[in-house]
Amino acid sequence: CAGFTMIEVLISILIMTLGLLGLAAMQVRAQQAELESYQRAQALILAQDMADRINANRKAAGCYNFTTNTTTGAPYAGSDATAPVCGPFGTTDTRARADLDISEWHNTLKGAAEQLGGNEVGAMIGARGCANLDTSVTPNMYRVSVAWQGMVKTKDPTSVDSKLTCATGKYGDDAQRRVVSITFPMACLNC
Repeated sequence: CAGFTMIEVLISILIMTLGLLGLAAMQVRAQQAELESYQRAQALILAQDMADRINANRKAAGCYNFTTNTTTGAPYAGSDATAPVCGPFGTTDTRARADLDISEWHNTLKGAAEQLGGNEVGAMIGARGCANLDTSVTPNMYRVSVAWQGMVKTKDPTSVDSKLTCATGKYGDDAQRRVVSITFPMACLNC
């Protein structure tokens, strides 16, 4: 009878080990999901921030239009880019405000707000931001997008919406590229 008890204990330990391994795997997935959720929340805040900046400086709204190339996903603000600068829109003061807005958004996307050991660690992984003005519709529509690298592959954002081209090809496989986007109308102030 003593031999059967030892086998029962070994089987119980095996079952418990498998259960604990499953629990550990579930914990890893939960942490990945938490990070994805955090990054999405940060991206939404940054996209809304730029939309608010554009609305607050409407006389130089053209400055915020750095139209994204559908093949390269550039130009963009954040990560490895240099901040776009304002063109010939508005007054000297409104252009200066636009340049400051774009520079601040660029630095926030790069994670300058939070540092750890001298490294910028804020925002999302490889955050990049795009702002595009679509003048083919009335009223003109702005699209502000924030892209970043996800933890696992899901679906290429352009397969859902062909206009989600911000930072295309910058994260290896586009199935790891995440994009949030805000569209809003922009009245023509110079018409």
